Amino acid sequence: MTEPLTSLCRNCLASHDDDLSGERCGKCGSPRIVRHSELHDLTIAHIDCDAFYASVEKRDNPSLADKPVIIGGGQRGVVAAACYVARLYGIRSAMPMFKAKQACPDAVVIRPNMAKYKAVGEQIRDLMREVTPLVQPLSIDEAFLDLTDIVAEGNNSAAMRLAALVLRIEQKIGVNASIGLSYNKFLAKIASDLDKPRGFAVIGRAEACDFLADKPVGMLWGVGRSLAGKLRRNGITKIGQLQRIEEQELVAKYGVIGSRLYHFARGNDTRKVEPNSQTKSISAETTFESDISDACALLERIVPLCHTVARRLENKDLAGQGVTVKLKQSDFRLLTRSRRLANPTQQAEAIYRAAKWLIEREADGRTFRLIGVGVDDLTDASDADPPDLFAATGTEPAI
Repeated sequence: MTEPLTSLCRNCLASHDDDLSGERCGKCGSPRIVRHSELHDLTIAHIDCDAFYASVEKRDNPSLADKPVIIGGGQRGVVAAACYVARLYGIRSAMPMFKAKQACPDAVVIRPNMAKYKAVGEQIRDLMREVTPLVQPLSIDEAFLDLTDIVAEGNNSAAMRLAALVLRIEQKIGVNASIGLSYNKFLAKIASDLDKPRGFAVIGRAEACDFLADKPVGMLWGVGRSLAGKLRRNGITKIGQLQRIEEQELVAKYGVIGSRLYHFARGNDTRKVEPNSQTKSISAETTFESDISDACALLERIVPLCHTVARRLENKDLAGQGVTVKLKQSDFRLLTRSRRLANPTQQAEAIYRAAKWLIEREADGRTFRLIGVGVDDLTDASDADPPDLFAATGTEPAI
């Protein structure tokens, strides 16, 4: 027997058992209805703002409301974000700017204002934390929320609270967001992409395996291009194929990742929403206006990036022991090279020395369009930069 559906109007928050006799809310007439048999039983959510950077710019300049807007810059740069009007022309994030301009010559191009976007993102997170303290940001404009304990304490379901939250974000902040609701993080994040923009999608326990079965393996968390290619070579392209393989066999073929494949393919995810999840790495990068091949020129460009990374480490009271240099060639092929330091550092000079060693080994005449530097293997700042000989004698050159 099919479970009865429960409906929720995302405009007026009316909720009731629904026989699907109408396509609009019986109270306010809105078509923005979400229906699901488990709607008021699920408590893990992923909220993702819609075309966030572009939405902020349109909010601040209403004359852009119906225009294609691209956030990016320079003929050599890439698209940081595109509004939904621009996406109708095939424009997407990370597309080279020259291709985006070819696709939509009339697009309004705006240089990113990260300080403004960060401030708006913090306002949105403040509103999220008014609903639950269990908010785990994934980026400036998206986060996981766990409402399990909050729902247990009161009458309103997570679905109702989330719909009210998104309305508050629209009314107070002036940007739209989409909701994914499920029983774990993996499925909640998938759901938030299913009904954009201004969406509310639900993946329940009863349907999870069937929902995933015909989806590509690349939808599974942790399956990148390399692993997807390995699975494809073994004849596995759909999640449903993984559902028919026992965990022991997947582990034998793919190692520890095999266990993850087994559980995620079945909609199982035991990861908690962690509001204080640790930063994994801190980085900075820049795209050149014209290609660079000279090692000295590359080193000049990476100096300010090292200072930026050092400042970000200091702001977070962190230090790192791994340094990675990122170089994108003129043909868009990406190189990453890493070096481990003897001790964790928070200093731009130490980051630069490691980056210099890596860059000099790659600057062999090839031309590059982008350079970046990052620090990982992070630890508390109290462990950083013990005194050394160079520091004592002053013989190490500053940058």
